[in-house]
Amino acid sequence: MANKIGFYAEGAPTPAGPYSHGVVANGFLYTAGFGPQDAANDHAIADNVGDQTRQVLRNIQKVLAVHGLTMDDVVKSTVHLQDLADFAEFNAAYEEFFTAPYPVRTTVGSQLANILVEIDVVAALPQA
Repeated sequence: MANKIGFYAEGAPTPAGPYSHGVVANGFLYTAGFGPQDAANDHAIADNVGDQTRQVLRNIQKVLAVHGLTMDDVVKSTVHLQDLADFAEFNAAYEEFFTAPYPVRTTVGSQLANILVEIDVVAALPQA
């Protein structure tokens, strides 16, 4: 069994089920899939994919910060889009949060529950 530590991040949306915001295991931090709920604004959800993407990535930043990480530490992301026709708007917002060399990414169309985008990431922890 892997040595893993699950945790929750202050200011991130409350999980909708029995899962952690993130787990640290084997030199990596894995996040849950995050939607665009804004915990600081009564869980409000923007109405377009660009603003939803920005909020999702701000939620992820809160989880990474628990272990002193930033988006520069992300090595992999998985993106679920409600409508792949929104890809250009999503991609423009996504790019605001990352610098080269960019993490690898998988982007798929998914049936989502009343949101336009969900993202999870894997980040590398600093080597001791």
